[in-house]
Amino acid sequence: MNFRKRPLLLLSALILWAGAAMAQAPAGSQDEVKVGQTLREATLLGLNGPERKLSSFRGKPLLINVWASWCGPCRQEMASLERLAWQQRSVPFTVIGISTDDYPDKARQLLKDGNATISHYIDSQLRLEKMLGASRLPLTVLVDANGQVLDKVYGAQEWDGAKAQAFLTEAFRRQPTSAKR
Repeated sequence: MNFRKRPLLLLSALILWAGAAMAQAPAGSQDEVKVGQTLREATLLGLNGPERKLSSFRGKPLLINVWASWCGPCRQEMASLERLAWQQRSVPFTVIGISTDDYPDKARQLLKDGNATISHYIDSQLRLEKMLGASRLPLTVLVDANGQVLDKVYGAQEWDGAKAQAFLTEAFRRQPTSAKR
């Protein structure tokens, strides 16, 4: 065999192998669900409660907060999300959290330290992070009763304040928009 052709053959074999591997990956399985699209089914692994299917939240609007224990802004807004979950609202909705922590024990400890009562789930394989588009944290996703994404808000907010309350009421009353905040 000619040694000059060996690197070329090796490179060709590597390209063919990579192409075959990509062809076997499920098409679109990691694609972000955009504003106006419906969330795909996912199993949520409980951090402070039982496992649950994402579709089981259908029938009532949903606020999903994506966070991590190492994220300062995430920790900053957690208390306001907790207070929000317990407030009476003209448009009722459910509040849940999804941690992207690699170590569930760290996430559980943060929830324990903060006396969390809302349901939180762990996304250690980052499937939900990718589906929701959590390119930066925290991310809050507003979902209508049919599972359609209404809006996405990046960055910490004071969710139980008057301004956020008005925003949430309006968001859950309107049809999906196409713009991210």
